[in-house]
Amino acid sequence: MRGQAELYDLLNKLDIKFEYYEHPPLATIDDALEYWNNIDSGKCKNIFFRNHKGNRHYLVILEHLSQLNIHDLEKRLKQGKLSFSSDKRLKKYLGLEPGSVSPFGLINDTEKHVHLFIDEKLMDYQKLAFHPNINTATLVISRAGFLRFLEYTGNTFEFLKLYG
Repeated sequence: MRGQAELYDLLNKLDIKFEYYEHPPLATIDDALEYWNNIDSGKCKNIFFRNHKGNRHYLVILEHLSQLNIHDLEKRLKQGKLSFSSDKRLKKYLGLEPGSVSPFGLINDTEKHVHLFIDEKLMDYQKLAFHPNINTATLVISRAGFLRFLEYTGNTFEFLKLYG
C-alpha cells in the first residue's frame, strides 16, 4: 500500500500545491474543529460505504457541517441499504485505517473499484481540506488540484446534492 510519502510525491508530480497542517490524531469532525480554526478552506468529512451485497463501495465526501441524507442516496443508487464499510474493507480498497478516511486513499485503489459521491456544495470553495491518509495531519489543496487528482486516479465520481 502506498502511504503518505507516495501521496506527497504524486501531488508534486501532478504539480498540485498543498498546505500541510500537523495535529494530534483526529477521528471525528468534532475533534478536528479545534485544529481547523486557521485553515481557510472547505473542510470535508468522508464516509466509506458498501452496498448490501458488499460488491460495490462508495466514498461520500461532504462539507463538514452537512448531514448526509442516506435514504435519499440509497434511493438514487438502487443498490439496497447502504452500510458503513468494515475496517477490513477500508484497508483493502483504500489502504486506510479507521479515522483516516480520505479521497487520497484512492492512490491504493488500483482496480478503480470505489465510486465517489461529492457534495456539490464543496465546489463553492477554492480550497479543500482532507487527511493525507493519516489522521495526524490535514492537507489543503485547491479545488482544481483536487479535480486533477481525481482525474489521475481514474475512479468514477459525480457531484450531487447530498445533504438533506
